[in-house]
Amino acid sequence: MSSALLALLSVLLGAALGGLGLYVVAFSLKKKSEAELAGERDALKNQFAALSQQALAAASEQFLQLAKSRLETERERQGAEIEDKRRAVESAVQALNDRLKSYEELVRGFERDRDKKYGSLEAQIRAAVTTTEKLQGATESLQSMLTNSRTRGQWGERMADDILRSCGLQEGVQYQRNKAQETVSTRPDYTFFLPDGHKFHMDVKFPLDNYVRMINAGKDEERARFKTEFLRDAKARIREVTKRDYVNPDELTLDYMLLFIPNEQVYGFLQESEPGLMDEAMSLKVVLCSPFTLFATLRVVRQAYDNFHFTKATQEIVQLVIAFRQTFEKFRDRFAKLGEHLDKTQGAYDEIFQTSFKRLESAVAKIDRISHGGEAIAEESGAAAPALPRSEP
Repeated sequence: MSSALLALLSVLLGAALGGLGLYVVAFSLKKKSEAELAGERDALKNQFAALSQQALAAASEQFLQLAKSRLETERERQGAEIEDKRRAVESAVQALNDRLKSYEELVRGFERDRDKKYGSLEAQIRAAVTTTEKLQGATESLQSMLTNSRTRGQWGERMADDILRSCGLQEGVQYQRNKAQETVSTRPDYTFFLPDGHKFHMDVKFPLDNYVRMINAGKDEERARFKTEFLRDAKARIREVTKRDYVNPDELTLDYMLLFIPNEQVYGFLQESEPGLMDEAMSLKVVLCSPFTLFATLRVVRQAYDNFHFTKATQEIVQLVIAFRQTFEKFRDRFAKLGEHLDKTQGAYDEIFQTSFKRLESAVAKIDRISHGGEAIAEESGAAAPALPRSEP
């Protein structure tokens, strides 16, 4: 690149020198005539043009040679760079190809897994559809049941039975169903037995017609109207059960009864919509129970029942212990008296053995000596000795 600059500078310098020479020649000949000057000027122009063309041709040739050499070098360098870049691109393309193959395998794995999961999802969707259809059928059955007062009462009894079984209560032992009272003709749905012959009653029928209508209502006006009617029905039901003599001192009942609401949602709705309803019911000696609260209440009743029997059994055990202690004290006194009698008998025995028996042995020994002495004298005299009487042992 520096050689080309030098050639260009040479051309420019030649042109400058030519111009300077032309100026000198022109200055030296300015005194000549105009015709001569014009001829010389034209000759100089021609010479300068020829020289310029020669210098330009030489510089151009040299510039072309340098440019050609530089272009060849640059082409070789560019070719090497292009080769390096080609190799780098081929390497990158190969890596990309390998990566694409791995992605392809991964996608195929995803496809296989998707097919598998799709099949499982399809089965689950079918099962969900079947369950939804069953749930829809159950919902329709439940709705039809809730709109029928008789069926609704049976549903309440069924739920109450399930709760009683979960509490461990047995029919005929801790409670009875649909049995008339002894002093009045009313027949509670459930009667629960308590210790000492006490009991309390429960009714499981609750009006839900307007509640169902309120849930299914499509307009706010209808929903508000059915809500008002449902709350009115609930209050009327509470007042109705108070007239059934379920709180009856002659039957040894408690001073309250239970009214079962067989749905937690309905129970919560009453508490939210009419907070004073619970207090009003309590003032009428009616306790409203949902499935959860009924479970808790019956568990308390069962615990009280078990505690009563445990206390009763404990009292019986205490009475038995007291009776055993009294019997033991009597036995101890009699045994001590027997020991005293035995001590007296032992003293009398020792007295007889130590005194009377020894005296008798001494007398018997003397008698034996006398008896043996008489026999010896008789043998010496040849006469028999008289026999002495012997006492029987």
